[in-house]
Amino acid sequence: MVKHIVLFQLDPAMDAGKKSEVMNAFKRGIEALPDRIPFIRKIEVGLNANPAEAFDIALYSEFDTLDDVKAYSVHPDHVAVAALLKDCKKSRSCVDYEYGEPAAL
Repeated sequence: MVKHIVLFQLDPAMDAGKKSEVMNAFKRGIEALPDRIPFIRKIEVGLNANPAEAFDIALYSEFDTLDDVKAYSVHPDHVAVAALLKDCKKSRSCVDYEYGEPAAL
């Protein structure tokens, strides 16, 4: 299994109302993806409640293989949701790591 964790920082100059709107739309869009991308094992999006921290959004997901993570990254439904952050994303950090026993198919 592979855990895929991504942190996003949005433009700090962004209007607070617009920022909240974008973050919530991203959360809804990402969390709807398992209905369209069957190889997502688990996915959730957390919106930062601590204004003292630099990152605004945390994405946590699980896949059977790194190849599934790669397929997810280019899947048209994922690309469409990711586009919500295109014009307001300041930075992105990501880590993919393997854990546990290999998944039974």
